[in-house]
Amino acid sequence: MTQKTLRPGRLAAAQPVTGGTSLSRRSLLAGVGAATLTASCSDFSTGSGPQSPPNIVFIMADDLGYADLSCFGRRDYETPRIDSLAAEGVRLTSAYSNSPVCSATRTALMSGQYQYRLPVGLEEPLATRNVGFPSGHVSLPSILQAAGYQTALVGKWHLGRLPDYSPLTSGYDHFWGYRNGGVDYFSHTMGGRPDLWDGDVPVEETGYLTDLLGQQAINQVEAFARNGRPFMLSLHFSAPHWPWEGPGDTAESDRLSANPNPLGLLHFDGGTLATYAEMVTRLDHQVGRLLDTLDRLRLSDNTIVVFTSDNGGERFSDTWPFSGRKTELLEGGIRVPTLMRWPGRTTSGAEINAPVMSMDWLPTLAAAAQAGIPENYAPDGLDIAPLLAGDGLPERDLFWRFKVHDQKAVRHGRWKYLSIAGREFLFDVVADPLERGNLKDRYPDEFAALKARYDAWNATMLPYDEASFSHAFNGSELADRFGVDPSESVVGNAMPPGPRNGGH
Repeated sequence: MTQKTLRPGRLAAAQPVTGGTSLSRRSLLAGVGAATLTASCSDFSTGSGPQSPPNIVFIMADDLGYADLSCFGRRDYETPRIDSLAAEGVRLTSAYSNSPVCSATRTALMSGQYQYRLPVGLEEPLATRNVGFPSGHVSLPSILQAAGYQTALVGKWHLGRLPDYSPLTSGYDHFWGYRNGGVDYFSHTMGGRPDLWDGDVPVEETGYLTDLLGQQAINQVEAFARNGRPFMLSLHFSAPHWPWEGPGDTAESDRLSANPNPLGLLHFDGGTLATYAEMVTRLDHQVGRLLDTLDRLRLSDNTIVVFTSDNGGERFSDTWPFSGRKTELLEGGIRVPTLMRWPGRTTSGAEINAPVMSMDWLPTLAAAAQAGIPENYAPDGLDIAPLLAGDGLPERDLFWRFKVHDQKAVRHGRWKYLSIAGREFLFDVVADPLERGNLKDRYPDEFAALKARYDAWNATMLPYDEASFSHAFNGSELADRFGVDPSESVVGNAMPPGPRNGGH
């Protein structure tokens, strides 16, 4: 980890190099609320006690590309409130999602293990089958809950439907959000079915979903602060996932709602860069409101804030300097913008280049909370706290697979083995982040070693269920996938993303 002097102005695009690159400091927005915490709040909530466990706010965007934040290089709009986490904390420039689609990554985030250890993790993404995150399974929120934390999920669940699966049986005290892979931002429906919940009770609300989730998160933090115990808030936004609707796009929502095809919500007939900018900047605004709330309640100094994405970018995303996108094991499908602010532990404006993964957050945050992981449970992830102190992690390989096109990948240091549709590659992803130069013949020993490591690892994971769903983009959906026939882009359960679990 290295730290560079921050300077005003536009933040430079991140470069995936082994040493640190410069990070410019963004001016923080003014106007933080001046109200103070009421006397009824204890030291646990304010963090004023010397041994107070830290509160945790874990913010996950949906389908946000690596360069979709201005602190990671986005050029056509600004994200100053999220960028403030980079200025006050650290950027993790080699952070990976466990999968190039959402429900599989969310399985790994919850379990702290490779998602391929659970049947729900074999769905890419979870569509119509009745599988989900097992009730009572060890999870990040259940570990914190057992340590006395208040826990809540606001936003996207996408890990199984009622009555068999629920956030409330997986470690969360509270849930307000939606269960499918995506919903309309105004009607809050998928396939014509309403999908907005308060706990396990359906609710109806009027408003733009990003705004509703932001306000619910603020309400939840205020309630937590009154209760005087440490808390974990998981805020899983829908933005900038399809449909492509900004805060003023009610007419487009009405048009999509009138479409008798339930898959019309995937919105292959709409969207623009301008709309995408509105979606991301609204997300930025709501993150800022939550950060202001932490300041107003005097919680910020004892609150860990993490911001990340569930997978790489989609149609309107910027994934520079990588190629590939969501549903692909090229870097653009799995490298995600990630920020962490932990007062007293992170160095302001620093950059961490070591590879980390979604499943690392369970051991990292459990250790931060001094919460014990059950002795008979072994996470695959690592506690990344040593990186915050400038130390390293134990040497390890990171593995991925994806059912469509029989994709396989391993990263070890600067090397990456990649196999797609039977074609194999070896890349130096530090020197060649675009993954253009196939080095397998120049470095046959490295190629053979990584391929063997993949085979050994894969033998320890669950095999794919023949009926498990997996989908990638094809030439009938996106013009730049012109060489992919629709018949090649869906495997397993042939039913497309449907109204009950809905899409990725």
